[in-house]
Amino acid sequence: MEISLTVNGKDYSRDVDETKTLLNFLREELGFISVKEGCGAGECGACTVRLDGEVVNSCLVLAVEADGSVVETAENESVNGNLSELQKALHEHQAVQCGFCTPGMLVTIRDFLEDNPEPTEKEIMAAIEGNLCRCTGYKQIAEAVLDYSGQLDKPRELTHARKNT
Repeated sequence: MEISLTVNGKDYSRDVDETKTLLNFLREELGFISVKEGCGAGECGACTVRLDGEVVNSCLVLAVEADGSVVETAENESVNGNLSELQKALHEHQAVQCGFCTPGMLVTIRDFLEDNPEPTEKEIMAAIEGNLCRCTGYKQIAEAVLDYSGQLDKPRELTHARKNT
């Protein structure tokens, strides 16, 4: 079946087997290697992409279901080969070790920050709970996001104290 879609701002049309996942289509047919297969069951978040503005596990979506859609991968994060400010923050906080989870984590975090540009650590942890990281741990990732969003050094005790009064 022929499908057409836009990935990271570029249009593609390809013949695709009706049983091929979006994950495998993006990697094998289009060369977007940031999209990783971890579990193949939608549990780890390594294959996270945005599909028509919604974060999805691409291992659970058939490529034919994405026909006519707009897809964003982690390759969309950097510009002209330069790290984005979010990528720099992750690097500076040692929030990237093996890197396997990083692309899916980036897509998830970018999507989260669009709706919540000044998050708390608790909100960040809730947002990334679907992305498994076995190397770094989540503390450094949360700190990087707090730093990137300008929230790292803001006193949170006052905010919580006001809510309790």
